Amino acid sequence: MSMAAPTSIPTISSGGLAADARSLDVLKLAAGNKSDPKAVKEAAKQFESLFMRELIKSMREATMKSGLMDSDGEKLGTDLLDQQFAVQLAGMPGGLTDAITRQLTQQMTGNARSGVPTVSLGGSTTVNPSATQSGFVSQHSDAAERVSQATGIPAAFMIGQAGHETGWGRSEIRNADGSNAFNLFGIKAGPGWTGKVAEVTTTEYVDGEPKKVTAKFRAYNSYEDSFRDYARLIGESPRYAQARAQTGSVTAFATELQRAGYATDPAYAAKLSRAINTSLQLQRRA
Repeated sequence: MSMAAPTSIPTISSGGLAADARSLDVLKLAAGNKSDPKAVKEAAKQFESLFMRELIKSMREATMKSGLMDSDGEKLGTDLLDQQFAVQLAGMPGGLTDAITRQLTQQMTGNARSGVPTVSLGGSTTVNPSATQSGFVSQHSDAAERVSQATGIPAAFMIGQAGHETGWGRSEIRNADGSNAFNLFGIKAGPGWTGKVAEVTTTEYVDGEPKKVTAKFRAYNSYEDSFRDYARLIGESPRYAQARAQTGSVTAFATELQRAGYATDPAYAAKLSRAINTSLQLQRRA
């Protein structure tokens, strides 16, 4: 989904202050319109300015010890000076602005073509998806996208997790009669579940050791029902509040799910991150 550029694009001058969060948000919206290279360049310049400000601040703190007599006014003056230096350094030839501009342009060109939101992948993003993975992503993209639009959870995140939980469709949960339970996320049927149930043997990690146990899982009428129930669980349970706040980063999202106890596998976050990255890559190829 493309976004129209705002009528006024904030800029920073050599004598101004470093970007504030509000003006940077406006710039990111303007940069979202790939036909506006000026906005992309300015956004890159402000990103570099923010980076340089933090770098200067860290260097100052490492080389100068604050005294007990330092006043709030002196601290404010020092901070403003750091900001001015950061603005003056940003955008210089050979700096980070040109590199950031190229990266932003490449990301937005790819995202505009595929309709996939920009997220921080984290870790290794170079994967070679198999035909099975590609087919799984294609099969579930429409349902995941509908749920994503209603809940805000990225479709690629949900498809990647569903792929990991089911072995990309090769190990889906089955009812006793062999029919599909449509449970893509391994969600168990706890005391509060009043719907259908599928009882299967699964692997749980107890004190770090894998053990085979029999467990009851939720069963649905369709894959889309499974996506919706998963999104409801992540979106409404306080247990996953930190995870749903991290949908801008694959690694952070997966880490918070593991920390909240979504799965007992101690390597769950790393495995889930790889699966989501695969899903993202396949969606961007589409």
